[in-house]
Amino acid sequence: MGSFNTSLGRGFILVGFSDWPQLELIFFIYILIFYTLTLFGNTAIIALSRMDLRLHTPMYFFLSNLSFLDLCYTTSTVPQLLINLHGLDRTISYGGCVTQMFVFLALGSTESLLLVVMAFDRYAAVCRPLHYTTIMNPLLCQALAIVSWVGGLMNSLIQTSLMMAMPLCGNRLNHFFCEMPVFIKLACEDTGGTEAKMFVVRVVIVAFPAMLILGSYAQIARAVLKIKSAAARRKAFGTCGSHLVVVSLFYGSATYTYLQPKDSYSESKGKFVALFYSIITPMLNPLIYTLRNKDVKGALWRILGRGTDTG
Repeated sequence: MGSFNTSLGRGFILVGFSDWPQLELIFFIYILIFYTLTLFGNTAIIALSRMDLRLHTPMYFFLSNLSFLDLCYTTSTVPQLLINLHGLDRTISYGGCVTQMFVFLALGSTESLLLVVMAFDRYAAVCRPLHYTTIMNPLLCQALAIVSWVGGLMNSLIQTSLMMAMPLCGNRLNHFFCEMPVFIKLACEDTGGTEAKMFVVRVVIVAFPAMLILGSYAQIARAVLKIKSAAARRKAFGTCGSHLVVVSLFYGSATYTYLQPKDSYSESKGKFVALFYSIITPMLNPLIYTLRNKDVKGALWRILGRGTDTG
């Protein structure tokens, strides 16, 4: 019998996708491509939002925060996964594992809170258009972003601390990174009290924000339906629809992973779900927000045209 605290000398073995060795090369190639697209897409969003003055609005300020989050979020796991798939090393040190779990939880929690802030921004834009610039002033936008980051860090600190107190049997993690549900599976004593505390924290950081977002979009839908102009309705639904797609992808996978009992959690399925929310979703977010977004496409063409004229 061991504990998280006494695993310092041994570290952990990440099983990854070694159960399917014939697929590891395919996974490596596709994940490397997805990771590259994620880096390019989210970096482009941040650069455009900073370089084009027309994008200096609350919506794109929060979108830049989301893009930066996704860059860090996917980078906290993908390099380790690529090393794992390449077969060079399937171990991770105690310190590295704790750090990875803390960072991943912090970034995921921050994104959960930031999506609520973005929903509030859309609510103010659609339901309070005459007072939008007054409500979403730069000071409030910065404060909301800071609250999201601090709240995510605090949630991660609480859950990681509770996790470190759990007694664990063995050091073999059936995953490609150090994720919380996998550690709970390794618990070798009755940890019902600790798990109950962690579940309450996860409800606060996952379920409660999801309900707030649904409530805000119910108000948005009611306001949009009252708009007489069909073109204005389409624009409002288009902008808010992209946010709802992101919300569905994020909270759907988070609910599956973090809001189900330990005995119901499947490690094999969990690995593929984790692939989705740690790699696919961060890659899709820039496309979802910009594919039908005339402002971003216009900013891109203006910057490219400026570069061409300079050349």
